[in-house]
Amino acid sequence: MKRLTLTLLLLGSCLVPASAQQLTLAIVAPKSGNFESLGNQVRQGAQLAAGSLSISLIEIHEPCTEGSGPVLADQIAKSGAKAAIGFLCSESLVGGLPVLAEAKIPAITLSVRWKGMMEDALKNGWPFFRLGPHSDSEAQKLTEIILRDWKGEAIALVEDGTIRGRELTEAIRIALEERGLKPVFVDTFRPGQENQLALIRRLRSAGATRVFAGADRNDVAIMARDAAAEVAPMTFLGGDAMRAPNEPVALQEGVLAVGLAEKPAGPSAAAITEALAAGRIPAEGYVVPAHAAVTLLADALGISSAMGTPLAETLVGTDFETALGPIRFGDDHELAVNPYQLMEWRGGDFVPIAAASQ
Repeated sequence: MKRLTLTLLLLGSCLVPASAQQLTLAIVAPKSGNFESLGNQVRQGAQLAAGSLSISLIEIHEPCTEGSGPVLADQIAKSGAKAAIGFLCSESLVGGLPVLAEAKIPAITLSVRWKGMMEDALKNGWPFFRLGPHSDSEAQKLTEIILRDWKGEAIALVEDGTIRGRELTEAIRIALEERGLKPVFVDTFRPGQENQLALIRRLRSAGATRVFAGADRNDVAIMARDAAAEVAPMTFLGGDAMRAPNEPVALQEGVLAVGLAEKPAGPSAAAITEALAAGRIPAEGYVVPAHAAVTLLADALGISSAMGTPLAETLVGTDFETALGPIRFGDDHELAVNPYQLMEWRGGDFVPIAAASQ
């Protein structure tokens, strides 16, 4: 497996891969409908990266409707694009990946987490890659953090009764108990209440000091507030659902969450942050991932041209320096490193906890 790291000074004067001048990428993202704002994030990030690398972008509307995959794939193949990024909806890939494989066009999704899609792609040799987490990544990272940081603590698991909250919490419980860690308290609470005092008192009676909550941000904020009011020392940890508006109840300082990075990282972070500010582009959602996808493809095409290898093959096992930091795809076409990070609420924002501190 290759271990090749290429550093791109994405927004400054630097050596650009010679083949980047001939690189055309398809940006597949919604231009209207409920997901238009997310599509705008993809286009903004891609355009920012492409402008500094002399890459031509072809924007293709993603309707996110059943049966749209083959039509989108045909548009991509006819566009002359050497690769495509975006694909916020699974419908855009179903039936389309075989067409892209025939045209030897790698597809990188920024959003689709369905593991079955990747399993089908690997089985059939389709050049499909995921620049984001798969469906099990969140529970895996949360379990890892609990086992690492809360060993020896009295742990409680609570969830809000929703399908997402229940499945996430149950996956964590099973993983913990398989490793010999049994929570002191497991329960479902009623969400959307003005207070959670009864729950906090039951947690305190059980002796819980560390609480994972499979719930939305506001319910966790209410729990943390009520625990403080009851003088019940508890540390609260939530999942990716915590990345939401800090209202109507504000989070307490020190609340933890596992989430995906939205701000630039790595050697080029300062330059990219400056460029985003100059363009008045918030570093949120898919902006930075789209930027990363464009630059790693430019890098990969340079390697592919120099080595005479297929672009999809170049993507596997190569280390790329991107706006998200170092990125590498494994043989399974998934990110080699789980993209979820442990974050702490400090001063009105979630701040990633440095690896050394974790």
